[in-house]
Amino acid sequence: MLAENLIIATIMVVLTAFVHLMGLTVLIRIMRLSRAPEHVQTSALSSSAMIMLVIVGIFAVHTVEVWLYAALYYELKLFGTFEACLYFSTSVFTTVGFGDLVVGPRWRLLTAIESANGFLLLGWSTAFLISLTARMRALEHKWLESGDNDDGK
Repeated sequence: MLAENLIIATIMVVLTAFVHLMGLTVLIRIMRLSRAPEHVQTSALSSSAMIMLVIVGIFAVHTVEVWLYAALYYELKLFGTFEACLYFSTSVFTTVGFGDLVVGPRWRLLTAIESANGFLLLGWSTAFLISLTARMRALEHKWLESGDNDDGK
């Protein structure tokens, strides 16, 4: 049972990390295609819209990851309905772990690894969002400095 848990968990970690990487890569591509050249100042509204797009995109990526675990749990027949599997996966992935649904000893290592995986992927998303925000702030400062050098022109 231990080997089975570890093999399935490893496959799921690799799969969800790949989904995450591809999701963030798509978001980066969208940002590159939609942004103005760095020397052109964009409005606060367009910057806010970009951040919202990234947040929704990150949420969508995490949704896919949670659903992958839920599908696995449904296939393993951990719970009677897909809704229960999805609820359980969401609470485990986000490390909330309400405890109203629990698995038996056979699969608890797998679900514990989902929790660690979710914690890492959520952290990766947070770092990505902080990096994006810092980059936008740096560009804003660059635009402000260049505006000061032009005497308001």
